[in-house]
Amino acid sequence: MPYWNQYKYKVAILAFMFALFAIWGYSKVWQAERAIQQGDYHAAAEAYARIARVLFWSSDLWEKAGIAAVMGNDHAAAIAYFEKAPSLSEAGWLRLAGSHYQLGDSDSAIHSIEQGLQTHDSASLYGLLALIYREQKNFQREQAALLEQTRLDTEDAYAHYRLGLLLMLSTPEEALPILTRASFLNPEVDSAVQTARAALALSSTQTGDSQKLLSIGRAFGLVQEWELAVEAFTQAVELDPKNAEAWAWLGEANQQTGQEGGAELDQALSLSSTNPNVFALRALQWSRQGKYELALEEYLLAAKYDAENPAWQAGIGDAYAKLGDLVAALAAYQRAVELSPREASYLVRLAFFCAENGVNLEDVGLPAAQQAVQLAPNDPFALDALGLSYFSLRYYVSAEMALLKAIEAAPEYFPAHIHLALTYLAQGKRTAAFNSLTYVRDADESGVYHEAALQLLSQYFP
Repeated sequence: MPYWNQYKYKVAILAFMFALFAIWGYSKVWQAERAIQQGDYHAAAEAYARIARVLFWSSDLWEKAGIAAVMGNDHAAAIAYFEKAPSLSEAGWLRLAGSHYQLGDSDSAIHSIEQGLQTHDSASLYGLLALIYREQKNFQREQAALLEQTRLDTEDAYAHYRLGLLLMLSTPEEALPILTRASFLNPEVDSAVQTARAALALSSTQTGDSQKLLSIGRAFGLVQEWELAVEAFTQAVELDPKNAEAWAWLGEANQQTGQEGGAELDQALSLSSTNPNVFALRALQWSRQGKYELALEEYLLAAKYDAENPAWQAGIGDAYAKLGDLVAALAAYQRAVELSPREASYLVRLAFFCAENGVNLEDVGLPAAQQAVQLAPNDPFALDALGLSYFSLRYYVSAEMALLKAIEAAPEYFPAHIHLALTYLAQGKRTAAFNSLTYVRDADESGVYHEAALQLLSQYFP
């Protein structure tokens, strides 16, 4: 056979073998994809990896193996597959970084994100980077990542909201437009944004930087951003070590984030023996520890130096109620209402006290709840207080109506569901009661109302 023919023959054989490999490989790709459809992610990942070793020119197969491993929660295998890929898409880099993060290796996750950002200007990568820095409490770098994320994704409400909060710490004058944008994108954050707006307005009127940060930190606490509150109060005491109220709030914020906080509260008292806010925050500490006598002493001192503040009277009422002195508690709650008759929250506390303790239900508790609902018709707390007051007086139809309105206003306000179940039971509506209790049991999986629902279910539906 002439040489040229021999050469063409060999080429044809090689082409035929190559075609067979390709056909085999792509059939295995189909099998891997079918495994994913069937939820067998481990098999799919291994199949993609086997194919990648043969079809070496298909550069995306290692990435597909990694993605399948991620879907199967095998993050160690996913990392190994991704690292063999000659290149990764944006999704690949995101999953590689996510796998490192899931395995607790934040440094490697950050490194992977930084590598991915060299070729992909990705809002998702910046978002994951911001999350990691947030968990590390590296707020400066979190802010930088969020600035890039919001540059690329102008519709992410939470990213704008979080960035606005961070800007309140670093550059307050830039925070409000970002927070306003977050409120526009998601009206559910509007109340938090209004709190931040008020804090920014107040801080702008204060001369000392420590006091400015104190106002901002308190706003963080009001919107349950206690990690940021710790940062704000820490900066406040560093700027002015004699700022007693900042020390007290730092102690409170530390306690809210699982730290001890007592040393900061003691420091606050040593700096000021007349500041009512210091006494009130110390009272919260004693209340958490169940030391209600000490809490009462602190609230009484707060009221001594700030006699017209209804919050201290409500605190006194809480302490007396815990100590079993219902007469003194009732008087304190009523005093709080007298000091702020247009504030629904104090009427609600008075109504709950009367209903829960069977004290002056008809002449004090029910009228207080009714007035609270008049002041705040859509407030679930006020509606719940009204429903519980009616229930305690055995006005079950009225109780049911009020509690249903409370649930309509706030579907996940679990106390109203519990009180509604009790109202149904009192009326003999066992199926409706069972449905209310099972809703709470399933929706509040780790909360106190979950346990209350379980107890009532075991009691009435053994």
